[in-house]
This record gives sequence, C-alpha cells and structure tokens, in this order.
Amino acid sequence: MIKTFLFFVYFYRRHFVPQHRRRISPSNRVPYRMIARLGRQIEHMHELMNMSDKDCIDQLRMDRNAFHRLCFLLENVGGLNRTRHVQITEQVAIFLSILAHHKKTRVVKFDFKRSSYTISTHFNLVLQALLRLHSLLLVTPQPVSDESTDDRWKWFKGCLGALDGTYIEVRVPLLVLSGWEGSAADCRVLRDAVTRRNGLKVPNG
Repeated sequence: MIKTFLFFVYFYRRHFVPQHRRRISPSNRVPYRMIARLGRQIEHMHELMNMSDKDCIDQLRMDRNAFHRLCFLLENVGGLNRTRHVQITEQVAIFLSILAHHKKTRVVKFDFKRSSYTISTHFNLVLQALLRLHSLLLVTPQPVSDESTDDRWKWFKGCLGALDGTYIEVRVPLLVLSGWEGSAADCRVLRDAVTRRNGLKVPNG
C-alpha cells in the first residue's frame, strides 16, 4: 500500500509538476564561483585596512601600523607565505578576527567570504608562524636580583614573576574560600567575613 502511494507521488511529480517548481537537487545547483565573491572580499579587506585606525582597532584590536608590522614579522621571521588565493594581510586579519571576538569559523567565513576550510587552514598557518616568533615577542623572565632596590620587588629576591592566570598545582584549604571570586554574591562574602571569630568589625555609624 505504502509503496503504491509513493509510486503515484513520484509519477505525479515527474510528469505533472512544472520543471521550474521542482526542488533543485545538489547536482543541479549552480556553483558559487570565486569570481563572484572576489569583489566582496576586496571590499571587506578595504574596510578593515584603509578606512581608519579606529575601525581597525575595533575589529582587529590593533591599529593599521601595528597590523602591518605584525604581517612583516610573520612573513620575514615566522615564515608565513601567501597562498594562491589568500594574501598574508587577509590571513592575519582572519586570525586576529577570531581571537579578538571569539568568533566561530562559520561567522568568519561569512565576513571574509571564504570557505570553512580556507578559514581553518589559514588560522593554523598564522598560528604556526606566530609560534616561531616566541623568542622575539615573549620576554624571558629574569629573577629579582639580590641587589634590587626597587621598593616593589626587592622583597622578592630570587623570585620569577608569574603571568596572570598561570595554573600552579597547590592544595588550597577550605578556609581560603577558593572559587568564591567572581561567583559568590557580595552579601555572602560580607556575611562570612563578619561571622568569623576574629572577623571583620564594622563600627557603628
């Protein structure tokens, strides 16, 4: 019964539905050629690079001078090369756009009028080139010398500075209230502080 029904549906669509109303199959779709996207790609890069430093900072988190300096370093020191269809400036702009705004690949591919494969490939190429610049961009930490007279650091002689957000393997006692920062409400922190044995004392008035 079901097979007979499906056959009649197919027969009706095949012989009675006008050609222009049939659903276009993937094999019949006209490919979206690169030449059709070229003008929009050029226009987007022009808006990023040539409009103003403010627009460049808003989109890429650096002005045009810093951007082109970074491109120069990535090309001449990091070994980044242009590909057949993507210039170095566009590769770096794709990379910075993802990092600056935490964008998904599908969002960036729409902005730059590129495929997901192109976005992913060139993001990784720029990342590899950037890692080759670690000796140039990253400062090697120096311990605080015994002769230090700086009032801010002379108390930490022999210590190395730690980057903000560095994970250090330690056991934090519950007394320290680890995990409260940024998650506990102010009233809860205040209540805990004033109810301790030698806790916070708020004077009257």
